[in-house]
Amino acid sequence: MSGTDSQRRAAVLGSPIAHSLSPVLHRAAYEELGLGDWSYDRFDVDEEALPGFFGQLGPEWAGLSLTMPLKRAVIPLLDEVSETAASVEAVNTVVFTEDGRRVGDNTDIPGMVAALRERGIEQVDSAAILGAGATASSALAALARICTGEVVAYVRSAERAAEMRQWGERLDVEVRTQDWADAAQALHAPLVIATTPAGTTDALATAIPERPATLFDVLYDPWPTELAARWSAYAGSVVSGLDLLVHQAVLQVEQMTGRAPAPLDAMRKAGEHALAAH
Repeated sequence: MSGTDSQRRAAVLGSPIAHSLSPVLHRAAYEELGLGDWSYDRFDVDEEALPGFFGQLGPEWAGLSLTMPLKRAVIPLLDEVSETAASVEAVNTVVFTEDGRRVGDNTDIPGMVAALRERGIEQVDSAAILGAGATASSALAALARICTGEVVAYVRSAERAAEMRQWGERLDVEVRTQDWADAAQALHAPLVIATTPAGTTDALATAIPERPATLFDVLYDPWPTELAARWSAYAGSVVSGLDLLVHQAVLQVEQMTGRAPAPLDAMRKAGEHALAAH
């Protein structure tokens, strides 16, 4: 995986990876920034293949984006991990420094905060999280920065409930857990973050209150989800998974290229175009 001295390379790794919008977003940024000698690819790499992939990277590599199932598996391969990434044991960004060090970070968490800030949400006094997977822990870490009170997590099992309470203790967030059967109660919160797979929240769409506040639904394809569509119909504010994807990618581009600010609008338009074409 070598290249000429002038070329700079970056890529997204994961498995499966064919669906990833990251190449669209990063290439749009390179074009806007005039970085004609930069390329951004995608590689299907699982946990077993990851060390070998790292072992063959040459000096032309500037950085990597990581998606499932690599966000935790990459940590032993790194020289340094940011406080943000360590707080949730998840790295989605690796930057290769000029002296050859591998530095891991997590841009999902500040990306969530930035996506909410773009919609005028600087602070909330309470929030609800639907789900308890890896994205839910990132959501908790984001809420640690903007939520002044209790976070209620709606989960399907006692095991998941215990995990969310542990994440709360670790991130210094007041977390209370509720059974998924009561998930309709979540929709009355000032901020609802839905972190569940496609279709999971469809049944909740009929339970939206008359005046909903803000829904952050981390899905982007298919979009809108039934919950997001109904939320908008009730004049509630909706932040989408594409908003998150773009904001975390902006931070990745800035770290990998050293150029800031990254072109948020151009990246979002490229993402919207790709989803529409898909």
